[in-house]
Amino acid sequence: MKAVAHRLALVTLAATFVLILFGGLVTNSGAALAVPDWPSTFGYNMFLFPWSGMVGGVFYEHSHRLIGALVGLLTLGLAAALWRRGGRLRWLGLVAVLAVVAQGMLGGLRVVLLRDTLAIFHGSLAQAFFGLLAAIALLTSPRARAAAGALDPSLRGIVLVAVALVYVQIVTGALLTHVGRIDLHLAGAALVYALVPVVTARLRRSGDLVAAPMATALLALLGVQFLFGVGSYLARFSSIWIPGEQATMLLLPVAHRLVASLILGAAAVLAIR
Repeated sequence: MKAVAHRLALVTLAATFVLILFGGLVTNSGAALAVPDWPSTFGYNMFLFPWSGMVGGVFYEHSHRLIGALVGLLTLGLAAALWRRGGRLRWLGLVAVLAVVAQGMLGGLRVVLLRDTLAIFHGSLAQAFFGLLAAIALLTSPRARAAAGALDPSLRGIVLVAVALVYVQIVTGALLTHVGRIDLHLAGAALVYALVPVVTARLRRSGDLVAAPMATALLALLGVQFLFGVGSYLARFSSIWIPGEQATMLLLPVAHRLVASLILGAAAVLAIR
């Protein structure tokens, strides 16, 4: 049962990553309201909508819904596996179920009520859910159980601050997407890049079987994210010609969002460790 729970956590984590990918495609392609009704799709049962209608923005939006339903089912299965494990894992499974239900409701209400505020909450909760799944994947991992003893307790506070900063930066990214608050996002980036490399430097020297390689991965992700962030800024806020034009302008912010998910997941794993 321990192996089943870990595998389910990894599969759910991967499916959620794909869900965030399609969420980014929906937002950045302007397909958010390509399907005007919910929970039906143009009057069809969501699961019976004909594939011939999956064109243009409808493809992005309806695929996002179907993948969301898959993530919901996987989360229920994961919660059932964690329930048998008992303890804190049982409660984390319940939190995951509540989060995925809330996420589905927010996504649907965004379509029905046409409120950008709901889209901001929807995008922010998706990233928090991804971070939660990353934590569950660690807690069910045989590698984590085989790791050495606890890390230096003085690191706990700074790692938690780093996780909080990364998540706040993700929220400011949602604000930038929907209301154009570039000032908040740039300020958040400055704080993240001032603190998180310090955290990774200390953890890379720890020799811990989980924390050291994860800190190295997090540092690499920060470098990639910086490049995607600069590219996304130039694509949206400058007149500089960018290779690929429209395709690049779509894919850069989506890639930026996906790397943000990985950064939050890595930071969450470090905090749990």
